Amino acid sequence: MKKWKINSWKNYPVKHIPNYGDEKELNMVLGKIKNFPPLVFAGETRHLKQQLADVVDGKAFLLQGGDCAESFAEFNPDNIRDYFKVMLQMSLVLTYSASLPVVKLGRVAGQFSKPRSAPTEKQGDIELPSYLGDNINGIEFTEKARKPDPKRLFKAYSQAASTLNLIRAFCHGGFADLKKVHLWNLGYIKKSLQAKKFKELEDKIADALAFMDACGINSDFNRRLKTVNFWTSHEALLLPFEESMTRIDSTTGEYHDTSAHFVWIGDRTRQLN
Repeated sequence: MKKWKINSWKNYPVKHIPNYGDEKELNMVLGKIKNFPPLVFAGETRHLKQQLADVVDGKAFLLQGGDCAESFAEFNPDNIRDYFKVMLQMSLVLTYSASLPVVKLGRVAGQFSKPRSAPTEKQGDIELPSYLGDNINGIEFTEKARKPDPKRLFKAYSQAASTLNLIRAFCHGGFADLKKVHLWNLGYIKKSLQAKKFKELEDKIADALAFMDACGINSDFNRRLKTVNFWTSHEALLLPFEESMTRIDSTTGEYHDTSAHFVWIGDRTRQLN
């Protein structure tokens, strides 16, 4: 078996790396990103791995959700808040129904790139490079927008960092209080066409929370009831960027991709066949 190196991926066929044209500019951008702070820490990743081991053993439930691809245009604190609320609402119902802790894994704060079936897109008589995600090129069907631009990686990093910062604040600043999440669910049920279907379940959750409160188990006395762990994930499609975000953990000497807590390469990207 060949020894792995941080740039070993360059020795194999890669189907989804854009043609930037200006290699010098790309290397300049990646060189700067290598010196940027990590977006996540190795200790957090190890914590997630422990939780995923519990999922495999049937001791926890995994909830992963988020956009197919994040965009620069839709970047807004309200959108991040609403997304986070939905994930917490779903996890509360799953926790109660399954009687298991829920590992919350967001497809967020870095899910920009899009694998495409064809390298080009044609509209009428005009053929241009396919849209590959906001961190690579623009969605507008113009020659200028569709040209891959390495400097978009700066904006992608900045948006991911800002998103993570807000999510961390939501996780530990009281926004994720168990009582608040339950009230959000009640508000949703009142507006839902399927209110009757969910009301019975929410009534049971309300009774459970009331019992816990009567026993003195509430967020006023137990901080764990108003904080959550929330992890980020994305497909590691743009390998030059992932390489620039891969750092050595000072405590173990091991390599960690610090762009997210969990990264993967999908079947369409791998093209095993």
